[in-house]
Amino acid sequence: MRDYCEIWQAMKALTANRGTDSSDEIWLLQHFPVYTQGIAGKPEHLLYKNHIPVVNTDRGGQVTYHGPGQLIIYTLLDFRRLGLTVRELVTRLEKSVIDLLAAYSIEAESKPKAPGVYVNGAKIASLGLKIKNGFCYHGIALNINMDMEPFAAINPCGYKGLQMTQLVDLGVPDDIDVISHKIAEKLIIGLSE
Repeated sequence: MRDYCEIWQAMKALTANRGTDSSDEIWLLQHFPVYTQGIAGKPEHLLYKNHIPVVNTDRGGQVTYHGPGQLIIYTLLDFRRLGLTVRELVTRLEKSVIDLLAAYSIEAESKPKAPGVYVNGAKIASLGLKIKNGFCYHGIALNINMDMEPFAAINPCGYKGLQMTQLVDLGVPDDIDVISHKIAEKLIIGLSE
């Protein structure tokens, strides 16, 4: 379990000190409860105040919730070296989650105008990135086995009434450690294609 601001500062520092020969990294972790508001975030998407802190961050997107039982997948990548457009990178990240869910016989999809991954219309993974000087950081939040109540205090990702879901509610028995290894494999394959 890691503090959001501590990890965010570490991502920014790593990105600021990268060169063209720096290795790409994938960080897998969980955060203490926190709401994060993207650079385009609108305060009206925070429906009411509770005990969970709100951090205005530098990733794209609106407000989301992070907490125990949610796998955070930070992708610290050399965007230029990958030779992808932003849309292609988003698609590959989403596809990695979709492929992971398919291995559990769960049919999932992405939506071009609403980044993330959805199962039967409910969002299971949120996605937000920052690209600076040709390098990418932030990433994906995959709901595995968490308290979903804090999502009620926000319009997740800026969508009023958006339902959220998680792997445990879809019958996936694996814990966060097992899923961490599986999604890392999917990401490595997806980013190298």
